[in-house]
Amino acid sequence: MVGINEEDFKKLESSGIDIEGEKEEEENRLYEAYFNVIDLLKKYCDLNDEDYPIVATWIIGTYFHSEFESYPYLFLNAMKGSGKTRTLKLITDLSHNGEILLQPTEAVLFRTTGTLGIDEAEGITRKGMENLRELLNGCYKKGTKVKRMKQKKSLDGGMEQVVEEFNIYRPLALANINGMEDVLGDRCINVILERSSNPGIVKLAEIWNREKIFIDTKKMLNQCSLCSVVVGAKAYAEWNNYILHNYILHTNYTNDINYIELFRSLNLMDLTGREVELCLPLMLIASEISPEVYKKLHYSIKNYMIERKQEQFNDSMDIMLIDMVSQELEERWLFIKDIVNKYLEFTQKENKDDEINSKWMGRALKRLKLIKEKKRLAGGVQIKLDIPKAQEKIKQFK
Repeated sequence: MVGINEEDFKKLESSGIDIEGEKEEEENRLYEAYFNVIDLLKKYCDLNDEDYPIVATWIIGTYFHSEFESYPYLFLNAMKGSGKTRTLKLITDLSHNGEILLQPTEAVLFRTTGTLGIDEAEGITRKGMENLRELLNGCYKKGTKVKRMKQKKSLDGGMEQVVEEFNIYRPLALANINGMEDVLGDRCINVILERSSNPGIVKLAEIWNREKIFIDTKKMLNQCSLCSVVVGAKAYAEWNNYILHNYILHTNYTNDINYIELFRSLNLMDLTGREVELCLPLMLIASEISPEVYKKLHYSIKNYMIERKQEQFNDSMDIMLIDMVSQELEERWLFIKDIVNKYLEFTQKENKDDEINSKWMGRALKRLKLIKEKKRLAGGVQIKLDIPKAQEKIKQFK
């Protein structure tokens, strides 16, 4: 279990407060609140078993999100009639200062606080919503700010323009039918909803906010947020030290026994930087609740990340290009137009509007640093592919 840091301990110790008693009481509240959230989700929503620990931990984390350097978005992807709006509403109602908006404007996004649920999120990708998309892309990371000019009375009675600053870091849950575009989707943990055939769930009226379990749970979580036990800043510093010792200094790192098992299990998932950003807050929260909850979340997150990597592998044209080059048998001079044909054959991809052409291929190979040598001939550009580099790169995705 993660504890409070030494400086906090000294302050509390001198005040005469029963530190261990307060900490134990809060852990008990978190534990009870977690299973209450699970019960409410199971009563009103029909999710996959592995999704309940992720969603419940995410909801609890909204009460502590300011302690983390980033906080993942939760994305509900569902076909029509699968209960995405109901699920999103329950999630935001249980979350810290949660509310749902259908089409939030740029100004509403940075002038409000708390957990925001965006339903029918397909509208984010429409033309004219570029500024909103840029803001949403930054809301998941602490320290992201927006500045706007505001007119204000000056001391001499006139008007002047002053800078107004807004912190846009906040928990965000989104739901739609069509899926999420790549940049925003990369900041999300996805939950796939299927149409439920359980009449005991789908026929229920949405009156959870009148139930005692809901009211008690909100009260417990609000009490926990007032005296947080999660120490995010310390955990990030310890994680960096753990990585430094294991990958640069090649020594075992055991300085903080509270985090070491969490770090080992997270490291074994072989995640990238962005994936660590998404997972670490949830895993820290679960470790605060109980070893049992942490084990369940770890299992769910691990399986989710395996599926995520597979989807990225299948969907990304760059990854497929790396894969194709890694399977080349020998280095030889090839015309770029021939590489295009090999790629289309390898991916069995329909080349709509000639989007995969020599220009795209040349840029992609240059961007991925897979060109070993290059020469221009009368028949076009020829290159030698860097097969060893492709073989090394593809290990990140398989």
